Amino acid sequence: MVNGILVIAHAPLASALRQCVLHVFPEAQRVVDALDVPPDQPPEVTLAQARALLAAHGGDDMLVLTDLIGATPCNVAAQLGDGVHTHVVTGVNLPMLLRAFTYRHEPIATLAARATAGGTQGVMPLTPAAPCPPPGQAAVPPSPR
Repeated sequence: MVNGILVIAHAPLASALRQCVLHVFPEAQRVVDALDVPPDQPPEVTLAQARALLAAHGGDDMLVLTDLIGATPCNVAAQLGDGVHTHVVTGVNLPMLLRAFTYRHEPIATLAARATAGGTQGVMPLTPAAPCPPPGQAAVPPSPR
């Protein structure tokens, strides 16, 4: 079983994130979809487009990732989630999306939890001129001066 992943975000963020995933994982082409929401598009149009993208996955469980809680893309995504076959996570970023793709074979609830963890673990302060830490390792916080 492979879960599908749909990114719904303000244009052009969804497509840009998808392109980043395809850069790392070219095989993501059939798993990760993107729906860019233009500023002047009515929410009902976005919802119809999102439902069509979900239907194109033929009933697979879906993880829907969206950008900003309370904004139109998130409000549309919230209407898609049923908590059983479709889970929605907000605050999408590239670490979240890469983690979701990596663990796409896991049960949908586990996948949503892994995506959330990947998104939060991918946000950390870096000290000036310090190298980036390896994946999964926390950055060393700057020392007080």
